[in-house]
Amino acid sequence: MDSPDGSSARINSTQAWVAYLSRVELPVLANTLRRINELTESSSSTVNELAEVIINDAQLTSQVLRLSNTVFYNQTRVQVSTVSRAITLIGFDSVKSMAISSLIVDSLLKRSSRPHLLTCLARAIHAAVQARSLLPKRNEQALEEVFIGALLMNIGELAFWSCDTEQAAELEQRLRDGVPPVEAQKAVLHSTFAEITRGLAEAWALGPFIRDVVSSNRAGSQASQLARNSVSMAELAEKGWRTPEMDSLMERIGRDLGESPAVIRDQARLNATEAGKVAVSLGIPQVQALMPGAEGTVEPPAPPDIDAELQLRILRELAQSLTEKPELNTVIQLVMEGIQRGIGFRRVGLLMSDRDGRNLVLRKCAGPDTEGWREHFAVARDGSGTLGSLLPHGSCAIYYPPKQARELPFDPWLGRVPALTGPIMANGRMLGMFYADFGANASEPGQEHLHAFSHFVQHAQLCLSLISSAPSG
Repeated sequence: MDSPDGSSARINSTQAWVAYLSRVELPVLANTLRRINELTESSSSTVNELAEVIINDAQLTSQVLRLSNTVFYNQTRVQVSTVSRAITLIGFDSVKSMAISSLIVDSLLKRSSRPHLLTCLARAIHAAVQARSLLPKRNEQALEEVFIGALLMNIGELAFWSCDTEQAAELEQRLRDGVPPVEAQKAVLHSTFAEITRGLAEAWALGPFIRDVVSSNRAGSQASQLARNSVSMAELAEKGWRTPEMDSLMERIGRDLGESPAVIRDQARLNATEAGKVAVSLGIPQVQALMPGAEGTVEPPAPPDIDAELQLRILRELAQSLTEKPELNTVIQLVMEGIQRGIGFRRVGLLMSDRDGRNLVLRKCAGPDTEGWREHFAVARDGSGTLGSLLPHGSCAIYYPPKQARELPFDPWLGRVPALTGPIMANGRMLGMFYADFGANASEPGQEHLHAFSHFVQHAQLCLSLISSAPSG
């Protein structure tokens, strides 16, 4: 592990951890958060500036638009399809809140899927939803401020667990051995998560409200106290809603908000269910199981709409290419573009038989979070192994993951979310297969997706048949 000055060394102070996380591990996140937090409503260009920050990141744009169409943020239920429209309809602060939430989730999960990170994210989202929902109705800015305050109250811990360091592994072991958390942090980090959070709040210019929330001093406002209490609630709720510690917390929140503890508890339980829905909309449905007190199963969001017009254009290009001398790479590229852009799948892969014929291995992929596929995505032809169940049988089909599907170290979704698979055949033998999923969205493809997917796979199949039957020379 490198220290901030580039030498290989352990990091042994709060200041060094803040510098390391800001400059070495998470500079893009730090800079983008700083830029978003510098934007205010005081200038007429603010809306355009915020829209520009979001639009420059395709993944962030997708997340913000998905959140913009959830009841949690958009109670008008008017469909939103552009970032500028979202800011106009839902409000600057709400869209800013969505952007920060999405940035935190995407930036950290791309780096690690450690159980500690997922637990911290679940608590952060739960706390943020509790704070926003319990705050006595104020203006939009106050609601989003308390949401982000609770979300970022443990940003130091979130940032730390997203990094693959020797000290992270060491701290994990101490916690498994039962060492109290703060004692373990001081022994391994020579700091605490709370101290690192306060340092990051300054270094990343997260603003006066968040500095108040994470301060070791008494809270400066009812809203910042509620953010702190909501973070405590999210952690305590993991042990149940009727413990002595939770009873005491409910009484404190009730006094602060002028409500009875019973009313606060009932509302908090409903908020926990809402937190699960927000987690799904943020693209992390797997943390629902870590959300305490949520009743029932939250359905994943609906898949994106199919672009029939774009599909038709690509299918025409494919048909044209097949009437001429088909060039395999061109056809495969068109097929994958049709599956991704025309049908709406986020991730697409083509696997072909390896040299010894035992496995189908990745030849081409497209979409976010597919970096690990190039080295590790392989499906055994006999259907064995972790991903053997992805093997298509005879025709294109919807893959439904088993309930106990194991998370892979190189991809948290592969084999664990619904997907489409389709075989590429030649002379009755499977040469390869196409794979497509919605990634972190975890949506379930419908029959219309399967039908469109089959069309594109058939064109790839036809191209291979034409090439294999063409005379050599």
